Amino acid sequence: MVADMNTPNTALRAVRTGMRMSQDDFARALQAAGRRVGEPNDANKRLVQRWESGAIAAPRPVYARALEVVTGLPVSLLGFAAVPDGHVVDDQDGGHDLTSPMSGLATPTPKPLAVHGSYEGVWLSRYQYHSSGRGESFAGQHFVVVLQHGDRLTVRSLPGSAASSLSLDLTVDGAVVTGTWVEQTDHAGYYRGARYHGAIQLLVEPTGRRMAGKWVGFGKDMDVNTGPWELTFRDASTSKATLDRYNRSPE
Repeated sequence: MVADMNTPNTALRAVRTGMRMSQDDFARALQAAGRRVGEPNDANKRLVQRWESGAIAAPRPVYARALEVVTGLPVSLLGFAAVPDGHVVDDQDGGHDLTSPMSGLATPTPKPLAVHGSYEGVWLSRYQYHSSGRGESFAGQHFVVVLQHGDRLTVRSLPGSAASSLSLDLTVDGAVVTGTWVEQTDHAGYYRGARYHGAIQLLVEPTGRRMAGKWVGFGKDMDVNTGPWELTFRDASTSKATLDRYNRSPE
């Protein structure tokens, strides 16, 4: 059964406001995400309003993929209703998507990769770094959710897994994974909410269940540091129940 088209999508609105984005900001982020993955879109404030008001029950696939990239969450967790096959989705004024809208509610089938077909799911992220101010080495750990669109991986930490938040945007090329990382540190922690970012390159083990490599980034004293980083597979599911189970500090 299709949900009442007038039922507000409170889940999407909560995610957007949690990201501290206005509807205009969110639309611009969706456009930027589409350009990054090679699927330009025409997202605008009115489209976001129609999603949040419930006037549109489900986004077209091109928007579904952009939504996943921007939020770091599976589109099935963003409050959209399932729509029966053959139903027309209207995402824009006068525009119609003649493809099955159900394809917008699931992760699109990735193009074949040289090593493994899909890396989607929950992974344990662990990196090591040296604190010059404390003269010690530390490890940062997060449970992260990995979403895949073709050869692009979007990685976002689960908020309950650590006091800091972590995001990675990666590209897969055979057994080599390359990209960038951003960490927003805990406002109450040693680094007082500082934002750090840098580059990362990982090698995928033959099992496809572990990636290991190095990160590089600037330090507190504006020097360039590096250290080991690994991602270890935990669960292939990205359902709400699975994410809730891993939304905790790693043991």
